[in-house]
Amino acid sequence: MTTVADHANDLLPNPLLQEFWVRPAADIDADLAVLHAAGGITFHDEPPVPEGIALEHGPGSWVLTNHADIIQVSKRADVFSSAQGITVTDIPVEFLEFFSSMIAMDDPRHAKLRRVVSAGFTPRMLAKLDDSVQTVASEIIDRVQSRGEVDFIVDVAAMLPLKIVCDLMGVPEEEFDFVFRHTNTIIAATDPEYAPEDGDVLTALLTAGGELAELMQKVAESKKGGDGTDLTSLLMNASVPDDELTPGDLASFFILLVVAGNETTRNAIGWGLRYLTENPDQRAIWAADFEAIAPTAVEEIVRLASPVTYMRRTAMVDTHIGDQAIAAGDKVCMFYLAANRDPSVFPNPLDFDVRRSPNVHVGFGGPGPHFCLGAHLARREITVIFREIFNRLPDIESTADGDLLHSSFIHGIKHLPATFTPVV
Repeated sequence: MTTVADHANDLLPNPLLQEFWVRPAADIDADLAVLHAAGGITFHDEPPVPEGIALEHGPGSWVLTNHADIIQVSKRADVFSSAQGITVTDIPVEFLEFFSSMIAMDDPRHAKLRRVVSAGFTPRMLAKLDDSVQTVASEIIDRVQSRGEVDFIVDVAAMLPLKIVCDLMGVPEEEFDFVFRHTNTIIAATDPEYAPEDGDVLTALLTAGGELAELMQKVAESKKGGDGTDLTSLLMNASVPDDELTPGDLASFFILLVVAGNETTRNAIGWGLRYLTENPDQRAIWAADFEAIAPTAVEEIVRLASPVTYMRRTAMVDTHIGDQAIAAGDKVCMFYLAANRDPSVFPNPLDFDVRRSPNVHVGFGGPGPHFCLGAHLARREITVIFREIFNRLPDIESTADGDLLHSSFIHGIKHLPATFTPVV
């Protein structure tokens, strides 16, 4: 009897491994090109379960690197389930919803929760957040402009999305550092910088998640009966019973927002500075007409950065992706970063081109029910922070490649030194 393991491509590079992603960009891109050349759908062994995590080593997963295949799977949510897990390693169901909220759900639960929380992403709410994004971005540059050097990730890129998400949810400012530390633990628990000293990763994850949930429950209680306009107030005082969330739903949605909304936008901004430093010609084009170039420049940053490297789905029935037979129960990992370098879709895919158009990237996920709810807000944050940078720190440059996050799931930079002429 043939099993999925019999399909393993032992001689091909394996992007499911963390070590694949902490190498020079040229090596990573060369290996992604190998996977494209191999047909764009290959089967790979799962990474070993890190020491200290009591989970079973799984049977492996199909890896999709072609743009067209990822579009196809994204649209077929009835066939490819999110509820079985969004990362390649199988984790307990109670972990899934606690840490992943609606992105680890299928319809109809997913559709209902997304509809309810969409109250935070209406044109009216986003217009209100626009002023906040501008104010926060200006304050961030105010704090660093006299220093002449920064850790661009910690001092600039991370600060904007963290404050915007916390403001959206009505979290008090004194809790921002607490939220920042705990989201780092959740997203990078196996990275040496963030791993617990005792090696007990599961306990560290549960503790971080539990304490964030407790914070959200306190915030929610404080909003009951009030007239606040933040999203938590709207959800806690919904006039329609169907729009009420359970405490568990609200807590898991908050964890999703502060992890996804903070980490992904943070990394897009960080990669953006690195790309601009490495491509001074493109920087000059954008600087010459910021407002006109910003829409395409931001999309190009998201395309190349692809802050979420991949998402997993699980086949619910026997099916096909292109000509490849996929059995019920097989895992399928959609590598967005690889698809955003697909040469059949993007001419000169490794070039950073701030005027690239069309740019049908999947940096916010593929089309379908799980497309990023916060895509518009992320675009706004990236635009505003780079406007402030171009206007006030025009010669800022990264001075190193940066310290990469040890993760196959998030394409992250933990630290990125940068220098500029101080503004006194």
